[in-house]
Amino acid sequence: MSNPPASATDLLVAASDSIDQRAQSRDLPAGERSMARAVAAFNAITGRQLTEHDGWLFMTQLKAARATAGRHNADDYVDGAAYFALAGECAGRTATPPGAPDA
Repeated sequence: MSNPPASATDLLVAASDSIDQRAQSRDLPAGERSMARAVAAFNAITGRQLTEHDGWLFMTQLKAARATAGRHNADDYVDGAAYFALAGECAGRTATPPGAPDA
């Protein structure tokens, strides 16, 4: 990132732009959402049962850990905001609707 964003709004706009740019670079109309595939591969290799949502939350923690090491890097915060937004998108998509029986 050439000029680090100066405000929280700038960071959020940069995170949104980052999500959009990744979708364009992958040429996917619905956006670049590779976490489900990555988690499925991880689960196959390890025998674990992480969810797509777990994967996004893991990435937010990775960025938080990186933000505590070394010099300030605005990219840690931009990516962290983007990953948290993607976790929220996933949670909304996979949530049980109100009033629906629990699975």
